[in-house]
Amino acid sequence: MCILESKRLNLRPPRPTDIEAMAVWLDDYDVAKNLSRVPYPYSEEHAEEFLAMPPDGRHVFVIERKQGGTFLGLIGLHPDETGYEFGYWLGKPYWGQGFATEAADRLMTYAFESMGLEMVHAGWFVDNPASGHVLAKLGLRHNGSKLRFSRAREADVLCHDMLLTRADFLRKQAA
Repeated sequence: MCILESKRLNLRPPRPTDIEAMAVWLDDYDVAKNLSRVPYPYSEEHAEEFLAMPPDGRHVFVIERKQGGTFLGLIGLHPDETGYEFGYWLGKPYWGQGFATEAADRLMTYAFESMGLEMVHAGWFVDNPASGHVLAKLGLRHNGSKLRFSRAREADVLCHDMLLTRADFLRKQAA
């Protein structure tokens, strides 16, 4: 896998030295509850299992600050029955600083230009509007809502599905 660069960030493949940081940030319920597949509490063993999973078409990147190499979170594209879903998370100290938008914009460029995807989708839980704002800034459009299971909450939560086509992304980039 490659390293993707943006103004402030590097998106790079995860490595074993990331396990501790992953466990620290994902063991924060405020982070874990916003994700569908992450259990809570979250341990280093969970991070090891995640990193040991076969790629199976997944494209997972660590979000790392260029200056200092600080681990901020993860972002990735995951194949599913409708194409590719993208998701991301950041440790709480890095919320509200534009890192999610910057990393997601770079990942969408990779998805459409390097992978040749025609569309991607993402979801956000109804009580996490900040994630919805990130997706809207990228040009994703609402594509329905449904209950989705959150492992951390051990409950179904209303999730808004968002869709981004290659044409919409390129149009937004050109504007």
